[in-house]
Amino acid sequence: MALASGVGRRQHVSASPSRSRGVPSPRLSPVHANAPAVAERRTEPLLKQELVDYLKSGCRPRSAWRIGTEHEKLGFNLADNSRMNYDQIAQVLRKLEARFGWEPIMEEGRIIGVQLDGQSVTLEPGGQFELSGAPVETIHKTCAEVNSHLYQVKAICEELQTGFLGVGFDPKWAISDVPMMPKGRYKLMKSYMPTVGSMGLDMMFRTCTVQVNLDFESEQDMVEKFRIGLALQPIANALFASSPFKEGKPTGYLSTRGHVWTDVDASRTGNLPFVFEKDMCFESYVDYAMAVPMYFVYRNGQYINALGMSWKDFMAGKLPALPGEYPTIADWANHLTTIFPEVRLKKFLEMRGADGGPWRMLCALPALWVGLIYDPEAQRQALALIEDWTPAERDYLRTEVTRFGLRTPFRAGTVQDVAKQVVSIAHGGLERRGYDETSFLKRLEVIAETGLTQADHLLELYETKWQRSVDPLYKEFMY
Repeated sequence: MALASGVGRRQHVSASPSRSRGVPSPRLSPVHANAPAVAERRTEPLLKQELVDYLKSGCRPRSAWRIGTEHEKLGFNLADNSRMNYDQIAQVLRKLEARFGWEPIMEEGRIIGVQLDGQSVTLEPGGQFELSGAPVETIHKTCAEVNSHLYQVKAICEELQTGFLGVGFDPKWAISDVPMMPKGRYKLMKSYMPTVGSMGLDMMFRTCTVQVNLDFESEQDMVEKFRIGLALQPIANALFASSPFKEGKPTGYLSTRGHVWTDVDASRTGNLPFVFEKDMCFESYVDYAMAVPMYFVYRNGQYINALGMSWKDFMAGKLPALPGEYPTIADWANHLTTIFPEVRLKKFLEMRGADGGPWRMLCALPALWVGLIYDPEAQRQALALIEDWTPAERDYLRTEVTRFGLRTPFRAGTVQDVAKQVVSIAHGGLERRGYDETSFLKRLEVIAETGLTQADHLLELYETKWQRSVDPLYKEFMY
């Protein structure tokens, strides 16, 4: 692993974070989560059971469970709201290094991130600035990380006449207006995405999310949490919707980011219906992941193009990009980062279905999911809530809430009715945890009760105070 806890402060660490994080450590370390696994040559085939065991090794006792929160935001210039370019972002990273003691993460001589005390700051394809927090015990600690990070970047940006915006989708700029970050993996993805879906480049360059990474204690516990996460991800999307604009105008969607994910690459995204089958287990996910076409193989600090090639061929030593070479567990870990379902399994579960937004919402997202699945009674209630939902209903929710949010019709009522139940279950779960964390749900409780999301408020401002312009959004909602 390229990034380790013992790295000295000024050591330049070679790494290459992905659009979807990277190799997980046993304790959700975002440092490892943003570094590619470095493979050593293997002389014999990799067994399927080794792949299963890799995922299974994530099981840990409840006392060792942690919370890892990640959020992305858009950097922009105060003068004209244009997106920050790489040179500007590099200045921010270098000032984080010089002023606050962060360690640089380098790729081919360029700084592409920084890391400190289990946290990392990395760049998404369009320069979306991402904080991956350290694995911590409580929501209080993860929120403190967010506040400290936002203070640091705000202080730096004030000097550079730049700022950061918390929304789910770029409200103003076209893809052609967004600078691409100098990272090898993104060059491959940019050429490949248009061949497998209509909105892959939108995902890469214009979306921002907030997500939380959570633990499980057994295979059965993983399955239950996975099912709850997939079924309720649309409810989270509705509650956190904050991306109603595209290129200066309303899109007709409350979560344009959520809509984008409905057509990125069907082979590696979506609701994963097999997770709800009776025989779901670690091996089921391995079978799924083995069938997902490859992106790359990482060797000697370089990304080798394996776009569309077969992982199964790689296991047989027949990968066209590396004929005669067998994959390692490090290659498997890297391959898992190229899969983008609404909930992703590595050595932990990633809840991935929410728009980025204001700082209060950044703390609310981990509070929601921790409340739902880190308390046994709440987990039982959440599982009972979604137990009889059909595959068709889950697919319907995934597509429709992006447009209608909490107003989406569902069964005899609306998604708002479900959201009220979900937030209530989470509140009970946090209460029973005993860490005095329920205050982090207050904003979600208001949204669920009123049915008005951040996107609804933005649209109202657009039609009234802002006189049908998105430019005021940058000033009024800057971190």
